[in-house]
Amino acid sequence: MTLDLEQINAADAARFVEWLAGTYEHSPWIAERAARLRPFASLVQLKLALARVVREADREEQLGLIRAHPELAGKAMAGGTLTAESTHEQSRAGLTDCTPAELEKIRRLNADYAARFGFPFILAVRGPRGLGLSKAEIIATFERRLHNHPDFERAECLRNIHRIAEIRLDDKFGHVPALGNRVWDWAERLSTNSDPGYAERGELTVTYLTDAHRACAQRLAHWMKSDCGFDEVEIDAVGNVVGVYHGLDRSAKRLLTGSHYDTVRNGGKYDGRLGILVPMACVRELHAQGRRLPYGIEVVGFAEEEGQRYAAAFLGSGALTGHFDPAWLDQTDADGISMREAMVHAGLCIADIPKLARDAARYLGFVEVHIEQGPVLGEIDLPLGIVTSINGSVRYRGEIVGMASHAGTTPMDRRRDAAAAAAELLLFVEQRAAAVPHLVGTVGMLEVPSGSINVVPGRCLFSLDIRATTDAVRDACAADVRAELERICERRGLSHKLEETVRAAAAPSAAAWQARWERAVAALGLPLHRMPSGAGHDAMKLHEIMPQAMLFVRGLNAGISHNPLEAITNDDAELCVQAFQNLLDQLAMEPA
Repeated sequence: MTLDLEQINAADAARFVEWLAGTYEHSPWIAERAARLRPFASLVQLKLALARVVREADREEQLGLIRAHPELAGKAMAGGTLTAESTHEQSRAGLTDCTPAELEKIRRLNADYAARFGFPFILAVRGPRGLGLSKAEIIATFERRLHNHPDFERAECLRNIHRIAEIRLDDKFGHVPALGNRVWDWAERLSTNSDPGYAERGELTVTYLTDAHRACAQRLAHWMKSDCGFDEVEIDAVGNVVGVYHGLDRSAKRLLTGSHYDTVRNGGKYDGRLGILVPMACVRELHAQGRRLPYGIEVVGFAEEEGQRYAAAFLGSGALTGHFDPAWLDQTDADGISMREAMVHAGLCIADIPKLARDAARYLGFVEVHIEQGPVLGEIDLPLGIVTSINGSVRYRGEIVGMASHAGTTPMDRRRDAAAAAAELLLFVEQRAAAVPHLVGTVGMLEVPSGSINVVPGRCLFSLDIRATTDAVRDACAADVRAELERICERRGLSHKLEETVRAAAAPSAAAWQARWERAVAALGLPLHRMPSGAGHDAMKLHEIMPQAMLFVRGLNAGISHNPLEAITNDDAELCVQAFQNLLDQLAMEPA
């Protein structure tokens, strides 16, 4: 029986619980409480209501839910007592067909996990696409999560339980996230191109104008033209992939959107790329419907944002804002190849770079969708978040100089320990940043050059990164940190240097565009969650010449990004595409 919302909204409580049986393993209390939250206007509202019940349950109820699940390839499977849902899921992942060695390894992991945490390991074995994880992926996840903190692991189990429930609800309602599947599959296909040295290890690394980078550009351009129906597609003078879908009037203003397709070294499949693929899916639907909007859509896959091969971050979007620095052309990579040589080898026309600067008067604004790159949305069980501002940042390279001396013969009150001073500064940064909302401070690098186990450190190198939603809050923190560094060094008899290396202004979302994202998300039946972005994005550059606003999508694995574990589900990708479609429809209804 395929369910629909009208049925479950009209059903009595007992029938409601009966129809949702098996969604959450042996835990009818979740459906019983969710029944009181009806009516549901969409399937996603039902999913969120069930997740809310679990989130608001007490700790013992949550542990009971976790313990209601069977071990993977455990006694219940061997004894044939799994629920039909669990049997189907473990079978899809190949767990009913393990070799003796695989079975022994999984059973040993089950035992180690239960001894450490006191509950069974829970993993949505049908995976982010719903097709089933491989046994190798399951075992690797098992081994990795054994090292988590118990509180974190309990929350991770609950997140996986919600994903299991989501897939089961999709099955009950006959829901196929076709748009999300397309985006997910595109991202998977694009990730097969990787730089030498990384590809051989199965790692994703795509840096500016390598063969893998150029292959990604060609693939995106092909999809835009052949699969999506863009009217114009080109790879421009810096390697940006630009697709244009004209409006009813070819001279009408355009909505500009996109993100980057380069990656950090050993990175993830969605950082940047999601912001290209989602609007591509929207254009594909418009083209399939033979529909034109009152405005044009320009989707740009920015060639470079990460600054990995050359120290020229935001090169792709910077070219569109007219901020390409010709001095970058003389930079060389680790192999001594200059950017100029790389561009010539790729067949790019350097002389045309100044022509890439966009006239903001011809655009409505810039929007970007992006994986969150953080844990917030996952912790509150929400798939989408509205970005209020991209944090302004400032970075420093620092050095503290004292006196190297013998660790055994130098009394504690006679030491001029540079590393101890850096540690003291690190703790101050942590405390100062934690005292203000949406302010973060990080000492990410510490080095004692020529350090030795029996020598008091005479020199310590460190980095400092401070970010906030406003430049004023950022700068106030930076001033306090500099002053504290002075005090620490004065008290300890040390000297120091502090060099500013990067400064980027905060980019608050344009109010009108943020409101459009909010309406687009609300139209899906989702609650609104507004949040700043602590990471930099191409939208920061476009902010310099036109209004911008961003939408975040929840990431799996506690929202980790710049990492092979970076992931999203097909259901969340579907909601992202639908939100983008809602935004496009809003714009179409607005007076010219």
